Amino acid sequence: MIRETIVTTISSSGAPHVAPMGATLTDDGWLLQPFRPSTTLDNFLATGCGVVNFTDDARVFAGCVTKRRTEWPTTPVSQVPSVRLKAALAHHEVTVERVEDDSRRPRLHCRVVSESNHRAFLGLNRAVAAVVEGAVLVSRLSMLPPERIEAEFGYLQIAIDRTAGPVELEAWGWLLDAVRAHREKAAS
Repeated sequence: MIRETIVTTISSSGAPHVAPMGATLTDDGWLLQPFRPSTTLDNFLATGCGVVNFTDDARVFAGCVTKRRTEWPTTPVSQVPSVRLKAALAHHEVTVERVEDDSRRPRLHCRVVSESNHRAFLGLNRAVAAVVEGAVLVSRLSMLPPERIEAEFGYLQIAIDRTAGPVELEAWGWLLDAVRAHREKAAS
């Protein structure tokens, strides 16, 4: 099962990095498959650890893929030399146990060494799910046909219109701006 998460890592010089990533739940942890090139991959390979964060703040997903916001508040964790997202509902500190190298998308088999909960999950919001799905689409704008992007954003707009609050509307606006900019660049 793949969960949409925010992965936080630090570079060998201590600079934090925040990135959305689908993480596959395994028996003892998480399978992460970052695309090359990737700061997240570089950091995991350099330090051997990181943090899988669970958040319901849609802006983190949208802000990372649109580069509208590249810095998100983080705080150190206790069991690995890394940081967690301050907006996390919960997090898992992980260490890389095994790497299956691949020229496009290596597989990092990570073991959970610590789990922490920070605040309650207050339920599902369809607009958050729409923003997360929209962020995945934006991350693949150069890989997907424009008609598919338009159709999927049109469908996701229904959830935004019915259930979004101010946070989701802000995040959705960032995604729509990114799609527009991509469309304009492709037309020129």
